[in-house]
Amino acid sequence: MARLSQGTKIKVKAIVNMQRNVGGVLTSLGIDQGLNGIQDLLGETFLLELISVDLDSESELEKQTIKGYAHRKLKQPNGYVKYEADFEVPPDFGEVGAIFVENGYHTEVFLQDIVVNGLRQGSINVACGSWIHSKYKNKRKRVFFTNKAYIPSQTPSGLRRLREEELIILRGNGLGERQAGDRIYDYDVYNDIGDPDKSSELARPVLGGKKLPYPRRCRTGRPRSEIDPSSETRKGDFYLPRDEVSPEVKQIKFYAKTLASVIQAVLPSIGNGITSADHGFEYLASIESLFDEKLEFPPQGSWKTLLPQLFKAISMDNGGDVLRFEMPETMKRDKFCWFRDGEFGRQTLAGVNPYSIKLVMSTDHFMVNLFDKMQKSMITAELIEAQIGGLIEVHEAIKQRKLFILDYHDLLLPFVSKVREIEGTTLYGSRTLFFLTPEGTLRPLAIELTRPPTDGNPQWRQVFTPCDHSTGFWLWMLAKAHVLAHDSGYHQLVSHWLRTHCVVEPYIIATNRQLSVMHPVFRLLRPHFRNTMATNAVARQSLINAGGTIESSFSPGKYSMEICSVAYDKLWRFDHEALSNDLISRGMAFEDPTAPHGLKLTVEDYPFANDGLILWDAIKQWVSDYVHHYYPDPSVVACDEELQAWWTEIRTVGHADKKDEPWWPELKTPHNLIDILATIIWVASAHHAAVNFGQYTYAGYFPSRPTIARIKMPTEDPSDEDWNRFLEKPEAVLLETFPSKLQATTIIAALYVLSYHSPSEEYIGEHIEAAWADDPIIRTAFEKFNRRLKELEEIINERNANPELRNRNGAGIVPYELLKPFSKPGVTGKGVPYSISN
Repeated sequence: MARLSQGTKIKVKAIVNMQRNVGGVLTSLGIDQGLNGIQDLLGETFLLELISVDLDSESELEKQTIKGYAHRKLKQPNGYVKYEADFEVPPDFGEVGAIFVENGYHTEVFLQDIVVNGLRQGSINVACGSWIHSKYKNKRKRVFFTNKAYIPSQTPSGLRRLREEELIILRGNGLGERQAGDRIYDYDVYNDIGDPDKSSELARPVLGGKKLPYPRRCRTGRPRSEIDPSSETRKGDFYLPRDEVSPEVKQIKFYAKTLASVIQAVLPSIGNGITSADHGFEYLASIESLFDEKLEFPPQGSWKTLLPQLFKAISMDNGGDVLRFEMPETMKRDKFCWFRDGEFGRQTLAGVNPYSIKLVMSTDHFMVNLFDKMQKSMITAELIEAQIGGLIEVHEAIKQRKLFILDYHDLLLPFVSKVREIEGTTLYGSRTLFFLTPEGTLRPLAIELTRPPTDGNPQWRQVFTPCDHSTGFWLWMLAKAHVLAHDSGYHQLVSHWLRTHCVVEPYIIATNRQLSVMHPVFRLLRPHFRNTMATNAVARQSLINAGGTIESSFSPGKYSMEICSVAYDKLWRFDHEALSNDLISRGMAFEDPTAPHGLKLTVEDYPFANDGLILWDAIKQWVSDYVHHYYPDPSVVACDEELQAWWTEIRTVGHADKKDEPWWPELKTPHNLIDILATIIWVASAHHAAVNFGQYTYAGYFPSRPTIARIKMPTEDPSDEDWNRFLEKPEAVLLETFPSKLQATTIIAALYVLSYHSPSEEYIGEHIEAAWADDPIIRTAFEKFNRRLKELEEIINERNANPELRNRNGAGIVPYELLKPFSKPGVTGKGVPYSISN
């Protein structure tokens, strides 16, 4: 280090906010109170060192740091403890660009931020949001850079080495098992979904690689299974880079999401009605009893304190440990809505899975199996024309863009025989055809269910249509139940898990490995990645794992993640994740320079698309303002080595199984960068919100969206006994098709947790990030973004009040609010958080 010249020094004060005890996560105040008190008195708590942005002009070495100890001053109402440190800064020190922090306590602490006042450059802010190890356990000091952003070529000379070294630390060496306190980001395949060491029934194939392509997850380095060396053991906690573990209320919510304890607590209360795991409901009315019964919780455990925070819908009875499920909003407004075909069609546009409906662009779209060109559909032109009253011929309906399809035939058909080997479930390949009415609603026309040849039996296929006659009516209701189970599985596995949680994790890993925290793109993306890796780790522990909630309660069962892999391989494209491109790819919109947003919607009253396009444009404008501020010279994008390494790693490592696809966007200009960043931000915020926070509203009352179909259609190779039973009591057959009581209760609890907004939720565009607020140009751009989001809230209110918009307004209809940006805590059916934290 070069020596500092002497002269009149400036007195400077640093204010440090940190947490020493976080909701039971840390115990330092309780255990080390005496020792820490002595350390406070001695001034040996936290050592801070100010770092100059400049090198010494004579030696061209980094200047000596200015040191000061932080002393505890005041405990804040928000649980943070305020510390202060004093410094004397020489006049030729230059601007402060970073701060070293050394933790003198014997336990780690969470450092929120540092503000330094009194400098010639004015006050500086350092947003930390990070855990600091004790110096007794980790000799390395932590460096935190100020909120000022620099692209690599503009990095001040005094910070260049620190910028490079910090990235080296975060990348690690790819060896060994990661420990709880590590901050290392690396990649691995999904080889920890199964648990072969526990049981052969829990063995699952590795996801990621040529056989089963898949995005990569964060590497943990745990030992390999003794039974299956390709799999990783599931012993102990799932590793997360330390800064991915939030100390806030959300962390408690993450652990609550394991759901195992929830179900164990709830089920004894309903155990009297369960004789086995496949015990179903005896009457349709008994389904409603789930929302009326009092559920007794065991007195031991932490649920007394956790559940009131996390389960507004499971409310405490007066004076006792008795809980009750609250009715979902759809059930409150119209508990018979699931009977209506109109609601079936409406929810494909304005429900929890608006990402599956597609335009029929030719007869080949539904008449031919894409995997087998010789496989003709049984849905004929004559059948379609009969269903629409002969008012229009099929070719004309297609030309006028009036036919739409939910197509789960090709994806599910290869798994039908496998799934049927699982006791208590069944599966078909399915196609469901809809007609766009003059009122702008979708009317279902036909459902085709297909079973391939199996066990020596020939292929079975049948088309079901709406019918007034009792037999046809009940067969149609059963066919809808099967399709809705397919849609529920696709929604959870593909629209939700794969297309948001799963594909975003490689973006997070690459961002931390290749972009310095000083990089403007890192600072833009940071709020959109908070808590996502922690949420994904919880999902691997108890939701998508072998025997977890998804496998036990959704139709694909133990093949759920394999189906998810096939969907990634056959269907996922980064360029189609942008909302506008997604709509075009499904035929739900067409480019039209004269139309709002440059797109004309195929269905004018498509609530998800109508609201989403306003939000998409707002996000893209905000990103455009941000990028153009930092990249006024277009050539700089191609020369930014961190940025280029980031995009290369996302494509070739994070999504290695698709690295050679021609559709990956290039990254050479600010326009390329804007499109890429807007797509990532859309997926992490709006896409996830649209498919997540309405789950309890639309599927909590499961007849509306059953997650599993347990028995086959009564017309599939029926015995006389089965057919007569259907004729005598079709309601009983429908109830046997629906989820069992155990499965339904599990799903109700799971969907509630997934739909819940925590009190600490951070909504897109609501509050400015500290790193953005320090730059007046970025602050102005953000304020414009915030205003557009508030305008969107009012637009959504107006649309929901418009009786002409029948897909979002009407008797008993839940207003479409899933893309309303802001929300209060709880299960609200609205609110777009910055990140995927559910």
